[in-house]
Amino acid sequence: MNPIGTRFALSLAACAALVTGTAQAQSKPEDDIRYRQSVMNVMGRALGPLGAMAQGKAPFNAAVAQKNAMLVDTLLSLPFNAYGPGTDKGAPTKADPKIWSDAARFKQSSEVAQKAAAQLLAASNAGDEARFKAAVGEVGKACKSCHDDFRTKEFRN
Repeated sequence: MNPIGTRFALSLAACAALVTGTAQAQSKPEDDIRYRQSVMNVMGRALGPLGAMAQGKAPFNAAVAQKNAMLVDTLLSLPFNAYGPGTDKGAPTKADPKIWSDAARFKQSSEVAQKAAAQLLAASNAGDEARFKAAVGEVGKACKSCHDDFRTKEFRN
């Protein structure tokens, strides 16, 4: 990764950690719900081009892969701290109550996804298209598994 990209990633991670720590100390449940939804939205937008390249719907572009993989890796570490006690309601959410009743399994799912994102970033930095496509598939599986187990189909409040 080039020095500017590295500095950007480190700056993004530092800002995210600061915002996350501050948000946890002062936030209302509805703020945490909106925060995690926002992070997931941005992450989905970063995953879009990666999925298109992995599926052959867009040509492989190493620079785009690196940029978006870096975002996914950083963003995937952010929303899980916003699932604290009391954040199961307060604003419309698709978070399944199992997140709080089976917190250990939810934590394990988040760790699997974060590990897959780290592997995606490594594959993107290596510029190996085959390895990149496999890593995108693993991130997709991890995200789908968590969504299947811990996200409801309809919003609830």
